[in-house]
Amino acid sequence: MIENVCVNFKTIVLMSSLGMLLHGCATVGKLGSESWGSYDSAQELIDKKNLNEANGRGKDYVYAWGRKQGNAEPQSLYPRKYLSNYCSDQKGNFSLLFKSNFSLVKDARDRSTLASKANVKQGIGAYQCVQKDGKRWIVSIEPVSESASAQYAGAREVTLKTDLMGAEEARKFYRNNSNTAANNSSKKSAPVPAKSAASAKAAVKEVEEKKEAPAAEPARAATVSLTPQQQQMKFYVDARRDINSGRNLNNACNNAQRAYNYGKLQGTEGTRVYTESGMLVARCLTSISTYSTRFPNAKGQAQRVLQNLSKNYNHAGAKRMLSQMK
Repeated sequence: MIENVCVNFKTIVLMSSLGMLLHGCATVGKLGSESWGSYDSAQELIDKKNLNEANGRGKDYVYAWGRKQGNAEPQSLYPRKYLSNYCSDQKGNFSLLFKSNFSLVKDARDRSTLASKANVKQGIGAYQCVQKDGKRWIVSIEPVSESASAQYAGAREVTLKTDLMGAEEARKFYRNNSNTAANNSSKKSAPVPAKSAASAKAAVKEVEEKKEAPAAEPARAATVSLTPQQQQMKFYVDARRDINSGRNLNNACNNAQRAYNYGKLQGTEGTRVYTESGMLVARCLTSISTYSTRFPNAKGQAQRVLQNLSKNYNHAGAKRMLSQMK
């Protein structure tokens, strides 16, 4: 009798333990799944997933793990993967709209390296989502630079910038850069015919004769391709104008962020435009509620931007604003 009771008790304990184990497995599986419907917009997903760092220079993603972790999933596909999943959750169709021309990659060697890597090319460019409810949005995922990983030994990283764009903005950005790349390519590949000694001498003489003549103003092209410096300046000027006038504040703050995301570009105005764009971003995150409420830790992000400007550029305004926030 006692033995039967003991056996039954052991059976009950065993079944209870098994039930708890199965429940635990189900719970872990549920926690591991992503709830894409919890994001109200693609921008909120970008912000809360921290697809860009607060310093405005994009975020580093591993595209090649090296020998030790060769089979691991490349991080460089995460931005595209997350936004594609969000689009699918909204019953939308996610597709490539424009291919990347690596226009934000300043270093020629980095550009050549990244252009040859499938784990980079498959996750960059401009993508369009057309949702079932008719809403349409475009996201630009662009490489900025390539480097060895400081966190993972033997791994290589690409810095990616992820930004939402309007249809016209995306069209201008990618078509202008495409035309620029095509023009540069044609200039490099165009063969230069060999000149005879006589024709070369005649050409030199002709040039000397024309030196004193005033140069005629070249005909202006119907459309002018903007350089990254010009695009950054345009975003900055538009943002400053609208913020100072108190109109179109959300769009103005987005323009400020876009200008800041370009980083410090080469040129006489490069540092000023970058740092002042950062100051506008900090203002948006701290004093423009319609913009700052989109971020879970707007004040912390503003402080990181200001610390970058204060530490790396000795920006007096950033130092003053930081002291006021303490």
